[in-house]
Amino acid sequence: MIKSVALHTLGCKLNFSETSTIGRLLENDGFMRKDFNEVADIYVINTCSVTDNADKECRFLVRQIQRKAPGAMVVITGCYAQLKPAEIAAIPGVDLVLGASEKFNITEHLKSITKGDSAKICSCDIEDVNVFAPSQSLNDRTRVFLKVQDGCDYNCSFCTIPLARGRSRSDTVDNVIANVNAIAAQGVKEVVLTGINLGDFSPPVTQWQYLKKLPAKENFYTLIQELDKLEGMGRYRISSIEPNLLSNDIIEFVSSSKNFMPHFHIPLQSGNNKMLGLMRRRYKRELYAEKVTFIKKLMPHCCIGADVIVGFPGETDEFFKDTFDFLDSLDIAYLHVFTYSERANTLAATMKPVVPVQVRNERNKILRNLSYQKMQHFTALHVGETRQVLFEMHNKNGMMEGYTDNYIKITAPFKKEWENNIVSWKI
Repeated sequence: MIKSVALHTLGCKLNFSETSTIGRLLENDGFMRKDFNEVADIYVINTCSVTDNADKECRFLVRQIQRKAPGAMVVITGCYAQLKPAEIAAIPGVDLVLGASEKFNITEHLKSITKGDSAKICSCDIEDVNVFAPSQSLNDRTRVFLKVQDGCDYNCSFCTIPLARGRSRSDTVDNVIANVNAIAAQGVKEVVLTGINLGDFSPPVTQWQYLKKLPAKENFYTLIQELDKLEGMGRYRISSIEPNLLSNDIIEFVSSSKNFMPHFHIPLQSGNNKMLGLMRRRYKRELYAEKVTFIKKLMPHCCIGADVIVGFPGETDEFFKDTFDFLDSLDIAYLHVFTYSERANTLAATMKPVVPVQVRNERNKILRNLSYQKMQHFTALHVGETRQVLFEMHNKNGMMEGYTDNYIKITAPFKKEWENNIVSWKI
């Protein structure tokens, strides 16, 4: 009998690409894909553990499955599964916990478990995770998220990602090119390059380079140059990239490229240098401002987004005002605002003084309001311009959505012929 499977993603674009790949692996092994809201034989939740909410949402989803399909198999994978496998295995209803090294071996593991047995944990020490596993979100959306890098060698004081995903490792340029060609052959118009620390893209050295003690010649700048030469792929976007790894060469290249979109997402986290130091970030706010200024000099139309954390230990009212004023002064278009939450096994969890949760939430609202104002302003600057919009393949109550090259969201009456097509649109 053919079994059905439903998948759900918590967290980042990288998780989304991995969930999509897991789904294809299961389909190739004979499983029938269902929507997560439907009753299925197996449910797979790919978790995040960047915030406390992601952990809570995972537990909520398991309870929801128990009510909807008490006889279904429940599989938990992703960052939360790697960090706290025993804790997850103790959640009533969970049958299988897959760590970082086992998520793509899911079909084999499903053959070895039976509903009603004790939850099985399949994981390893994160130090042993050293192989890059490619993934992509093909067939799930109009644009495809393509993972080209995984893991992180940075040790920001608030972050559990190195503990959940291991050291930085990357695909090869040749493999990425092959994947993009295959994606383009499916009619996809846009690829978003993703990674945990994307700017740290550095393929493993060849045996010849190792023996000759030669440094790796390929990096992220090399990758985007090679991708830009390909025929058949209309648009590329660069997902989140650290400011200290966003070189002027990369910015200049994007400014002259027809295929790489004028859009950068650059994590900031704080606009106060003391806070950046406590966070163990590898730059100061002056460098961040220089990058924004340089981008806007070459591409005044470019959309720039930023990540910000509010309520980090030691963030006084004065330090928060520094962050607000700094962000307000920057020529950026939007913010992703995260409320700090304590994560086990991080340095920040031991830091004092702790910012009250109510204050954290108030600061989040203030910055989200600033983000709204900035996006309104950025959009207003381009009213009257004609820009290229890639429309999504979704009919939402007679409407459809898409994004301009510089990431302005457009909503229009649904037209079948516009699905997955780039349309000239007057804003």
